Amino acid sequence: MQSYDDDWTDSQRALYDECYQAGGEWAEDPDTPSEDVQHVINLGEADDDTLADAEIDFPPLVDAVTQATGENVTSVPASHDDPGFRGFVDGVRDAVADDTFGL
Repeated sequence: MQSYDDDWTDSQRALYDECYQAGGEWAEDPDTPSEDVQHVINLGEADDDTLADAEIDFPPLVDAVTQATGENVTSVPASHDDPGFRGFVDGVRDAVADDTFGL
């Protein structure tokens, strides 16, 4: 389910929406390896303390943010406060069946 921060701007909400859609489409693609889907779900389940302000260069996530922003992005902050990261992982999580990967 889509989830915004109350203080996000319209452009942050739009970024979230586009990355959410991209994450869902990527997860539903039969060519996407299940290990990669599991990796993104694990990132989504981690708390921000565990992620420790890391930057992620996971190609499908970086591609989604690049497409959404129109800017060349090489990494994305691994934070649930970041609309690109959160949108992508929420989209992936929502695209897989509840009984998949222990969800």
